[in-house]
Amino acid sequence: MTSFKTLGLICASFCLFFFSPASLSAQQFHKLIVGYSSVSASFLPLWMAKEAKIFNRNGLDVQMVFFNSGTTAVMALLSGNSPISHTAGSGIVNSRLGGSDAVLIIGGTVSLDWWLLSRPGIKSPAQLKGGSVAISGFGTSSDFVARFALRKLGLDPEKDVILVAMGGPVTRQAALEADRVQATVHVHPSTFVAQKKGFNVLADVADLGLAYQHTGVATTQKFIKENPDIVKACVKSQLEAVHRLKTDRESGIKILAKYMGGIKDRDILEKSYDLAVSDNMLPRKQYPTLEGIKTILDSMAPKDSRAAKASPEDFVDMRFVKELDQSGFVDSLYSGSR
Repeated sequence: MTSFKTLGLICASFCLFFFSPASLSAQQFHKLIVGYSSVSASFLPLWMAKEAKIFNRNGLDVQMVFFNSGTTAVMALLSGNSPISHTAGSGIVNSRLGGSDAVLIIGGTVSLDWWLLSRPGIKSPAQLKGGSVAISGFGTSSDFVARFALRKLGLDPEKDVILVAMGGPVTRQAALEADRVQATVHVHPSTFVAQKKGFNVLADVADLGLAYQHTGVATTQKFIKENPDIVKACVKSQLEAVHRLKTDRESGIKILAKYMGGIKDRDILEKSYDLAVSDNMLPRKQYPTLEGIKTILDSMAPKDSRAAKASPEDFVDMRFVKELDQSGFVDSLYSGSR
């Protein structure tokens, strides 16, 4: 009969083998490049999923790649270089109207958190006439937001101002500070940083009332067909990251500070974080907003007959969010939360 001592040695040897570094390193992960198209609080779910090793727990070895514009992010998505991308809904709509098979699989941020900011000397819309307004690129969310805000302020974006494509928020802010442009649009926390420097808020776009598919997660129908398990793991990771953001504020603020270029102002970080993870901005169940996609299509329709004929459902694939939702997975995440 095997003694308890011998049995213990066998168990110990088994555990050493099973949990040894060599064994752990042999665990299989799907390597995946995930792109993102800007530096703003809208990308917190991606950063949280990476930093908290949520991707790893779902079998993914994710390498994040930053693209300085939505257009570049979509091009990388379509080429397969970055088959999953966190990017603006407007870019995916544009791409699909152009014949691509890109679709949104996750809603991400489903409302607008943009401000139209102007130089200190420009305190009214009338003073902006004849000036330049910086956007990241034409056909992007910043382009749409700038045009929407200007119209709401009584300005014609085609006649009263000059829209200038200047890339990311850091570049746009530098141009604003150097007076190369007289206004720009920003998302939080860039908005709060600019405001503290004395720049004026001409319009808070969220207060203007608009349903909008802002920053979501997209892939291609080809990638879904070939890699459904990877796509499901990405969606599950997003849902878990959103839950972590809503229940672990301190860790989320630290991650925001890390990725936002060293912003040290605690007040700015807290305001940005709380807004970004609010339910109206970042819903728990993460469905893309069809109403928000319709807003994008309606804005394009006057100049693009394809947009006028398209249905919002053409731009989404909700099967993975729906499956996890209907299984009770999302509700189970929050079952212990108040």
